[in-house]
Amino acid sequence: MSETPANNAPGSSEEELIAVRREKVEKIRALGVNPYGGRFDTDTTAAELKADFAEGKQVKFIGRINTLRDMGRTQFFNVGDVCGSIQCMLTKKSCTEESWALWKLLERGDWVGISGETFITRTGEPSVRVDSFKVLSKAVRPMPDKFHGLADSEMCYRRRHLDLMSNSESATRFVQRSRIIRAIRDFLNERGFLEVETPMLQDVAGGAAAKPFLTHYNALKKEMSLRIAPELFLKRLMVGGFPKVYELNRNFRNEGTDRRHNPEFTVLEVYEAGGDYETMADMMEELICTVAEKIFGTLTFDQYDEDGNVRWTVDLSRPWKRAEYADLVKGVAGQDWFDLTPEQRRSRAINDLGLIIHDELDDIGVTQQVYERLVEAVQVNPLFVCHMDRDLVPLAKANPENPDVVDVFELVINGQEICPGYSEQNDPVEQLERLKHQAGEETQKIDYDFVETLESGMPSAGGIGIGIDRLCMLLTGVCSIRDIILFPQLKNRS
Repeated sequence: MSETPANNAPGSSEEELIAVRREKVEKIRALGVNPYGGRFDTDTTAAELKADFAEGKQVKFIGRINTLRDMGRTQFFNVGDVCGSIQCMLTKKSCTEESWALWKLLERGDWVGISGETFITRTGEPSVRVDSFKVLSKAVRPMPDKFHGLADSEMCYRRRHLDLMSNSESATRFVQRSRIIRAIRDFLNERGFLEVETPMLQDVAGGAAAKPFLTHYNALKKEMSLRIAPELFLKRLMVGGFPKVYELNRNFRNEGTDRRHNPEFTVLEVYEAGGDYETMADMMEELICTVAEKIFGTLTFDQYDEDGNVRWTVDLSRPWKRAEYADLVKGVAGQDWFDLTPEQRRSRAINDLGLIIHDELDDIGVTQQVYERLVEAVQVNPLFVCHMDRDLVPLAKANPENPDVVDVFELVINGQEICPGYSEQNDPVEQLERLKHQAGEETQKIDYDFVETLESGMPSAGGIGIGIDRLCMLLTGVCSIRDIILFPQLKNRS
């Protein structure tokens, strides 16, 4: 069916295409039909029909016209949504003159309601023989080219609706993201965890070391922060009597963006009374494997680079390895690394290991750079990295055998941290000292109310925080976080 004034004439501008479609809107109105529809009761979807196809069923469903083959008195077209599509067939013989005239005003991009009977064509294609249809929305702007979609990757992020309607891989990926999140909730709910919601606007942005977004609350006449983590409020709930609790929601950090970071991102935090970092590692391993097999039916996932080539394949098969942070650092930086002076460590990192170490980075930060660049960045399969320096994790318990480190893990997969897990600090005196040490002279950043809450008694507990966007990157194989967030933050156009 024509999209242009002269049968898809080359060179027709978008303005001309829109003008033709606006004329069709008025022609539909002239037929006494609302081009923007109304109620249409359904009993299935295009994806459900295709997945569980049977001939001779009367069906009613809605969808967008994605492709259309005009064969004169017979029309073949695909109708669907982000979950899938199915071929339909409409014949002039099955229509009244009025409905046939209406159909001839429809094209790719329009939404319709379909009533008909399922059948299989002579070429073996599951299809629907249309008895009647209803116009639900006449699209004024044409769809992107059905073969090439959006060529500009940034336009995919700025005009996500066009990307979804023209790129089946992108649409499938975001459907998978939704199903991953639902499967995570199912996993936790089945094990007795309660989902809660805690404040996005906070007096003190705590629970992590990050720069918050600041705003002013006019009604209360005070400065507020968008949260950087829900941790301190979830622990308040544990004090109040929630033994197994989780929140799956957004965090906000006023920091840079790159292929692994977006200032607005989704995190799952889970806390379980009586647990510790090891029980949480066990649960994390079970959760990810359960979700992977449930949604994708596999534990191996190809990871792609920016050019679409397979970079490596991640294998999630259990059991997952566990290793000591210090041992991993010594394995790449030398067995004597922790015996060196801070100056010697800095020198080796720069001169022997080839790392860029900024002057303001302290000694712990130098070691962390060695770990992040030479261990984490090249780790493909799941690895729990255990027992990090206590100054890196002020909300975790010190290890009873070595108080210089804390009982924590970082789960590393696909060259990046997916999830940290802690034996949570519940000693209010120790917690205050650790927060003071982290804050330094900026004591206004300490959440004293949280420390006071701990004095009412929080049970010993294990906790985890999973980066949902990074987990979805892993399970779908994309290399940029923008490809798994529906509407990522972007710079203004110049």
